[in-house]
Amino acid sequence: MPPHATTQLSKIKITIREQIESGVIAEMQKLPSERELSQLFNTTRITIKDALVSLETEGLIYREERRGWYVSPQRIRYNPLSRSHFHQMIKDQNRRAETTLINIRSEMASGQYAAALEVEGITPIHIIERLRHIDGRAVLYVENCLKAALFPAVLEQPLTQSLTQLYAEHYGYHTQRSRFDVIPTSAPLNVAKALNLSEGQPVLKICRVNYKQDGELLDCEFEYWRPDAVMIQIDSRA
Repeated sequence: MPPHATTQLSKIKITIREQIESGVIAEMQKLPSERELSQLFNTTRITIKDALVSLETEGLIYREERRGWYVSPQRIRYNPLSRSHFHQMIKDQNRRAETTLINIRSEMASGQYAAALEVEGITPIHIIERLRHIDGRAVLYVENCLKAALFPAVLEQPLTQSLTQLYAEHYGYHTQRSRFDVIPTSAPLNVAKALNLSEGQPVLKICRVNYKQDGELLDCEFEYWRPDAVMIQIDSRA
């Protein structure tokens, strides 16, 4: 045991980490329950929970509401500077992507939507809510916010496909530049339910604002990632 593993908490973390790194516990395999782990390590469930939450923060494991703890797959590398859409990004990393449409709603821009779209006054918008999976696991909840005036009949289009491609093929819009705000935060209830989290669990929120070729603000999106599923990797060559 490494010399720094002086506390029971450290010993538990190191043991579980070694089991994962050696492949004894495989990716997406379920860990024993907290009760079983407390018996195995002869400790309290509080100590076990502290160890698991710490390993979750490191991205080694993840939890699903009412289901338990699982070993995290390798993180997806996400380069915000890349123009590659979600499905292509996942395919390029030899993983399997799927997108499902959760909800579509039309309303007047307000709150964070109005702020991100930089609108004043009464501005109709469409909000497209989608859930994205990698290798069958829900990891990303997305709200795409569109200025309705720029996208006539957009709600009649197949909205599980790449919206970037849809913009180009049906409207002639191409993204000239994007602005990103990356914010660690807690999951609101609707996001938590979609991602099988408890309300308030940590998520990585990315607000992306896109501008089309003439410089006009095109749309914005709010991404809520399971934090163990993604790493931000900036590469200006992309």
